[in-house]
This record gives sequence, structure tokens and C-alpha cells, in this order.
Amino acid sequence: MKQKIILASESKIRRKLLLQAEVNFQSIAAKIDEDTIKESLKNEDAKPKDISDALAEYKAIRVANNFPTDIIIGCDQILVCNNEIISKARTLNEAKETLKLLRGKSHQLLSSAVIYDNNKPVWRTTSRAQLFMRDFTDEYLEYYIQTSGTDILSSVGCYLLENNGVNLFNRIQGDYFTVLGFPLLEVLDFLRKRELIKT
Repeated sequence: MKQKIILASESKIRRKLLLQAEVNFQSIAAKIDEDTIKESLKNEDAKPKDISDALAEYKAIRVANNFPTDIIIGCDQILVCNNEIISKARTLNEAKETLKLLRGKSHQLLSSAVIYDNNKPVWRTTSRAQLFMRDFTDEYLEYYIQTSGTDILSSVGCYLLENNGVNLFNRIQGDYFTVLGFPLLEVLDFLRKRELIKT
């Protein structure tokens, strides 16, 4: 029986990217306590790259336990600014504070993917992007929050680069898909090598 490809996430953007790449997959949310895992790893002085990788793996494990014979893709993303890991905002007021913190500075996004096959980790990658946020006015910040709405809460940096969030930036170094939270090209390459998608 052919293995199914399962994305251990219900992220709209990750699903959209895989669909656009013509990958036949199933999407299943991986219920993990990200904040607790993140805090525990931070207390152990884990590096941001290792935290991103660990969160992606926890998601893959959670789904692989229920689908042990399939290919499971776990993903996660970490934002680092001034050597501090920034967590997702839960409200628009928190989003405003996050954007004030990032305004006029550079920050890094680390996007990790871990793939499980037959309930074992067989592949992993972490990609990095550097983003330079412009020093926008308070008026623009209010406008951005009002016009974007709660959709920005799905992004750790409170911006959706694929939408009007692009207006917050002067410059970006790195892969576009890394910014969106999914090292897509590397994942597609793995799936091709396994002949799980068209080559």
C-alpha cells in the first residue's frame, strides 16, 4: 500500500503551499503544548535552531504515533530579535506590542521541518531568513492592525508577508518560504527522492 503524506499542521499557509506544489497530502493538527516545550528548552539554554527543530519533531511524533506507516511532515518556526525568542501574540493589543518591538530592527526567522517515516525520524532541515523591518509611524501601525485584523495572529511576527505585511519591511535576506514558516523547496526535494511526488 502506498504511503500517505501527512502534514502535521492545519496552518493555512503551509497547506496552501503544498497544494500549489501539487502534493497529494492530508492535514492533521498536532496538538502539543508549544509554550511549555519552548520554555523548558529555553531553561536548558537550547539554541533557537534547536528549539525550532524540537517543536517540529514533537509535532511529527504526535501524528506519527497515530499513523505509524505514513510519511509525516512536522514544521515549526521561531522568531529571534535581540537574542530573544518572541512568541505568538494572542490578541491584537499583543500584536501591536510585538510590532513595536520589531519596528526599525532586524530579526531572524528559523523554519524547521522534520519528516518521520515508519514512526522514525528520517530527515530534518532548518532554514534561516533575516528580515529588516522599517521604522514605520504609529499611525501606520494603527492602520496596519485595523486593516489586517486577527489574521496576523497566525504569524509569530504578526505580519503576513504574502499580504499587506510586505509593507512593513525594507529588506529581506533568505528564502521566501522560510519567511512563510515552511522550508518548502527542501521538503519537495526529499519527497521527490523518495518518489512520493512526480519527478
